[in-house]
Formats: sequence, C-alpha cells, structure tokens
Amino acid sequence: MDNALRLIGLARKGGRVEVGEEPVAAAARAHKARLVVLASDAADNTLRRASHFALSAGVPVLQSPYTKGELGLSVGRSSCAMLALTDYGLAAAFAQKLAEADGEQYGATAADLEEKAQRALQRQKEQRRHEKKLERAAAKPWAAPARPAAPGKAAGRKKQVRKGPGKGTKRGGGRHVT
Repeated sequence: MDNALRLIGLARKGGRVEVGEEPVAAAARAHKARLVVLASDAADNTLRRASHFALSAGVPVLQSPYTKGELGLSVGRSSCAMLALTDYGLAAAFAQKLAEADGEQYGATAADLEEKAQRALQRQKEQRRHEKKLERAAAKPWAAPARPAAPGKAAGRKKQVRKGPGKGTKRGGGRHVT
C-alpha cells in the first residue's frame, strides 16, 4: 500500500475523513472539508458533483491516481469514489505525497494546503496559550485593589454622619404628631 493511502487510513482511524457523496456534501456545507479526493476511475457525474461541493466550500479537488477499489481499501470499504479530508495537516501531507510522485499535477495544491496547515497550526498554538493564560488567571484569587487614601485624611477612618433634628425620622422635621 502506498504512503498516501496509509495517510487516508490514519485519517479514517482519527475520524478526519468523510467517505461518500452525502457525507462529503455535508462536510463541505459545514465548511469542515479541507480537501476533496476523487478516484481516478470516478464517473463524470461524480466529478461534477465533487467540483460543486468543493466550490461551495472553497477547497481544492484532487483526482488521485488511485482507483475506487484502492481508495475503498484504505478507508475500509469495498470501493470509494469520493472522500473529503477534514484536517489541514493530513490534507497537506496527502497532497505532498502525491506531489512527490507527480509534482506538476499536484505541486501547487500541496503548497497551498501546506500554507493553510501552517496557519491552522499557528491558530491552535495561540488558542492553547490563551487557554493556559486563562487557567493561570483563574488559579489566583481575585482581590479588589487597595484604594489610596485621600491626601489629608487618615486611612481607615470612616466619616461620621450626625443625625440632628429632622434627620432620621419618617415624617421629617423632627416633630411627631399625635
């Protein structure tokens, strides 16, 4: 088995591949598809539908050099005409393996996917740093900052409020009417 097909097998075990027309369409509509792969002996109608799915999701379509039977074996089925990889790293590695065999046909797609994979990895690293920062902040108990004392007043003394006539009664004025 070829190394590129082994990557598809790894993607299947990791849950990073959608196999078949309907799952590929759903992944494309949800913008989770990163690369749509077609078998070399796929029908023209399948090619047209896969192109439509990929266009709606903004992802590349690769017609692989593998037959439906070879792609099917890599994903644990008898045949597979269309699949979608949902991970940038695996999609870039798959395209790179194909580009090593035929750089003219797959080289541009491999370079584009590699760039997207690097950006996705950078976003994941930033997200992890942010989450760790939040965890460290949550570990420290929050305390209100100490208020500086006003100049000329002693710190810690409260202002005393005097109650005089008319203050503190319900009716006001300090008189009680009976």
